[in-house]
Amino acid sequence: MNKAHVTEHLRFALEEQLNTAKIAAKTAHDTATHEESIAETQYDTLGLEAAYLAQGHADRVNECYKEIQLFEAIYNDAVTGTIAVSSLVCLEDDAGTQKWFYLGPAAGGLTVDIKGTTIQVLTSGAPLGQQLLGKQVDDEVSLTLGDVKHSYDVVKVL
Repeated sequence: MNKAHVTEHLRFALEEQLNTAKIAAKTAHDTATHEESIAETQYDTLGLEAAYLAQGHADRVNECYKEIQLFEAIYNDAVTGTIAVSSLVCLEDDAGTQKWFYLGPAAGGLTVDIKGTTIQVLTSGAPLGQQLLGKQVDDEVSLTLGDVKHSYDVVKVL
């Protein structure tokens, strides 16, 4: 796995999220300001609801810009062998199944697919992200989801 290739995919995915958020914000704004959204009675709340929706989408656009800035600040961080924010990590479970994670500063849950391999962004606030911080190759992490305990070995840190 090539970390530079992963960061390029993350850049594209974050830009795609931003563009989607911009389109949603524009659509919501147009709906909120359209003449059909003007209240005809005191009980007609379509315009008000559309305005709230437009504000929410505008907030999401701002959040996307902040996420992009946070990622840009860490893309070129040096690899130290110890897992930190900006590390690309491969974990292997007891069955030998490998999972790839990028420890990011934001955008937890974002996934990118590179040649059939899915890489998921984790933040240090996520339970697995918290456990990974400071680990190195051959360390073990475990996570309990519901009543099921999952154990993983750290296979690679890039």
